[in-house]
Amino acid sequence: MIKIIKAKNAAANELFERQIQTADVSETVAAIIKNVRENGDRALIEYTEKFDGAKISSLEVGKDEINDAMMNVGVDFLSIMMEAAKNIRAFHKNQVRPGFVMTDKPGVVLGQRVQPLDRVGIYVPAGTAPLPSTVLMNAIPAVLAGCREIIMVTPCGKDGKIIPEMLAAAQIAGVTRIFRVGGAQAVAALAYGTESIPRVDKIVGPGNQYVAEAKRQVFGRVAIDMIAGPSEILIIADKSAKPEYVAADLLSQAEHDKLATAVLVTDCEELAEKVAKELDAQLEKLSRREIASASIERNGKIIIVEKLSDAIALSNEIAPEHLEICTESPFDVLAEIKHAGSVFLGHSCPEPLGDYFAGPNHTLPTGGTARFSSPLSVDDFVKKSQFSYFSADAFKDVAEKVAEFAKKEGLTAHAASAAIRLEK
Repeated sequence: MIKIIKAKNAAANELFERQIQTADVSETVAAIIKNVRENGDRALIEYTEKFDGAKISSLEVGKDEINDAMMNVGVDFLSIMMEAAKNIRAFHKNQVRPGFVMTDKPGVVLGQRVQPLDRVGIYVPAGTAPLPSTVLMNAIPAVLAGCREIIMVTPCGKDGKIIPEMLAAAQIAGVTRIFRVGGAQAVAALAYGTESIPRVDKIVGPGNQYVAEAKRQVFGRVAIDMIAGPSEILIIADKSAKPEYVAADLLSQAEHDKLATAVLVTDCEELAEKVAKELDAQLEKLSRREIASASIERNGKIIIVEKLSDAIALSNEIAPEHLEICTESPFDVLAEIKHAGSVFLGHSCPEPLGDYFAGPNHTLPTGGTARFSSPLSVDDFVKKSQFSYFSADAFKDVAEKVAEFAKKEGLTAHAASAAIRLEK
């Protein structure tokens, strides 16, 4: 049964408290990374047998296997994935931006270049719920950015194969190469390279606590997108919301993980009671009932506030990964939202629409990091450099100011570098 809390009678920690991974896996992950660095492919093959129960001779997925996957997915689902990919491309295409050049001062040219990363790595989980949608969401922005190589790693089954839907999604999205390896060892391979897997410049994509810790440990050697925590959803709803919709949307995130967090904030006590009853009824019908039930019981909450503005203030404090605004005037509420990963507006825009089909990215900041970070985008796959040009006359106009600035900082060689160009 989900907890119902009246905000005015509750302490702050009762209103919202995120669950975190408690097991310390840092030493285990460090040992895995060290083994992969030293033993390359051999370590990866041994770990694949140990953790995935698969005896493999080749890490890379061949073209024949990918072609077979395209044939075996089924025409209907293939069409759905292709349409979803089209939507994702259309949205992310708007994020592509050129550099700029400034020539407003005589003899001075200043500018910024935006260039793609050469090679990026995409980690795609394949545990209790394989995620072809994550392939699309992570690879398509990289393709639009212009990355030369997109390397995908994902665990295989005991038969040594990757499910056809994952391979088909990779083909649709534009992945360059695919390797059947997962876990911390896959992250290590991407960061340092092996005989088969090339070293990348950046690693993106979600994963379990071992994957997250591995990304943390290799950061600096390579770039990473974020350290993702358990999934979370917050729903702001008023009396216009349908309780069966709200309950279904809360469960859509609760089924991800026992540590997932699903919270409803409403100014309508009647809605709160109805949603609680709906949750119990709908839970009985779920295939992942055990996971969703544990999430709701441990981390789920319905918070009753006095007015809608209180719900907005609480949401901004929490900075949720997913935020649904199920109110009569959702765009009015949106105008007041400062911190959220992805926002879903109205009664007909559930969070799963964003997971699969709408177009905006579903790789989002968790754990309150939406206060200062952003969803995965084309920006994650580019780097920026800047350039300056001054003619001799243009530099002479400012050289003394440069030298004076340098002297104030006690950097006389800097000052001399400027002053020497004034000598005749």
